[in-house]
Amino acid sequence: MKKGCSLMCLNGKSECSPEDAKFVCKKCGAFSEKAKHLCKAEKVKKKKKECGARLIEQPTVLEAAGTPPKMIEEFVGRVNSKNKEVSIARMKSPQGWCEPGQTPKFDEYTVVLRGTLHLGFNDSEMEVQAGQAVIVPKGEWVQYSTPNKGGAEYIAVCLPAFSPKLVKRDKD
Repeated sequence: MKKGCSLMCLNGKSECSPEDAKFVCKKCGAFSEKAKHLCKAEKVKKKKKECGARLIEQPTVLEAAGTPPKMIEEFVGRVNSKNKEVSIARMKSPQGWCEPGQTPKFDEYTVVLRGTLHLGFNDSEMEVQAGQAVIVPKGEWVQYSTPNKGGAEYIAVCLPAFSPKLVKRDKD
């Protein structure tokens, strides 16, 4: 064994027969079926495998349509993470907030965390309470509002990601 090499038997036995033994170097991770493994730790540093996860440390606060103003905190989307496939935002809407109607070119999945979110459609209305969710498919005309005391806080997920060009708001 070369200096710097530190072999460990993979069979989990304190003693292995030469036929059963399979070894791995504790430093470089190289495998060997023989105890005479020559460690390459001095020549080649083991590459650290990076995970694909990406931390979003904070959202970007965006301007919202409607009055009185609501707060949009985009965590994932075209602005904060440069993601066009999906957007995830937390909305904080005050009592009395109402936005223009829209016929978006994205599916919107909404989970109400606090309060009540009111949705108006062409021929019906819906109240979504805290702990409930609603799915509005693309192409469906909808108008969001929070008329009740305390407003609402909710998470909105859009597929593809929200964009002013895709929302298709009614003309004022």
